[in-house]
Amino acid sequence: METQLPDDFSCPISLEIMSDPVILPSGHTFDRVSIQWWLDSGHRTCPITKLPLPEHPCLIPNHALRSLISNYTLVSPSKLQPCPQPQILISSLTSQSSHVGTKLNSLTHLVRFTKHDSGFRRKLTELGAAPGVLKCVGSDDPSLQEKALSLLLNLSLDDDNKVGLVAEGAINRVIKVLRFGSPDCRAIAATIITSLAVVEVNKATIGAYPDAIQALVWLLISGKGREKKEAATALYAICSFADNRRRAIDCGAVPILISLLDSGLERAIEVLGLLVKCKEGREEMMKVNGCVKVLVSVLRNGSSRGVQYGLFTLNCLCTCCERLCFEAINEGVVEICMGLMEEENEKIRRYTSSLVQTLRENHAFG
Repeated sequence: METQLPDDFSCPISLEIMSDPVILPSGHTFDRVSIQWWLDSGHRTCPITKLPLPEHPCLIPNHALRSLISNYTLVSPSKLQPCPQPQILISSLTSQSSHVGTKLNSLTHLVRFTKHDSGFRRKLTELGAAPGVLKCVGSDDPSLQEKALSLLLNLSLDDDNKVGLVAEGAINRVIKVLRFGSPDCRAIAATIITSLAVVEVNKATIGAYPDAIQALVWLLISGKGREKKEAATALYAICSFADNRRRAIDCGAVPILISLLDSGLERAIEVLGLLVKCKEGREEMMKVNGCVKVLVSVLRNGSSRGVQYGLFTLNCLCTCCERLCFEAINEGVVEICMGLMEEENEKIRRYTSSLVQTLRENHAFG
């Protein structure tokens, strides 16, 4: 038989199981996020007794009740995921009187429930959560900004939300974070760009923002490991749209990507594999001393995916430039290609064959 939840476990305001029960001076217990929303809305009476409260009522943690709830969920794990009232949580994000702690608590709840629940994500967007989330993304408080970015990323996981979030102004907010946020915030912001760019129409929209691609290229220069990787991934996502390739090249992405590739960031070869498709990209790569050496190193030491992009990029360059063919030969590319001909990966074998044919046509070897 299904076990009934004790009524005392539910918050009198939200009617949901309490995750952080606190006691008002009136002696009644509420979930912290719900009673804080009540107070931030200007109420100075107890929701149950209607008796007046102090101007700044003290909220005392109800450790005993919290322990009971925790113990009960251990015995009855199916009851572990109480879902707070989303309207209350959203209201706390948009209310001017909400404290940072209240907003942070609300965002924590929302992040937890949107991570794996697409239905909850849709419900939030239908309730108009985006403006409140984006307002918190623009906060000067690093903790609040990071949690809001995590929620924005969760909301962007659903394709139905992607265009709407861009229309709400998400890109402007994210670009500012790429420039001025903490390292963790910048990494999440770049990941959001990648997520939003899954929808084809967003690729063009993102690239059209004057500072979007420039901010990602800047992050390739100034960021740490995770930031660089996420920035490169975002560039790869938006540069499948041809106009964005030229924008990335104009921002100086090519020499930076080659340098990062030489330093071990293999994700850079994927972006170069897109930029090499346009004339401007090939011309920029030809200007970089040691470009061929770096690409041949990818063929020698890279992952299967890296080798595919390395072969494609090198072939595009060698097709246009006889000098690069001889550079590739001098770097030992023929011996590497002979070994790659035996690869199980059909695409690697095909790209290898194309590169060998290009070298022959340019008379680089017999």
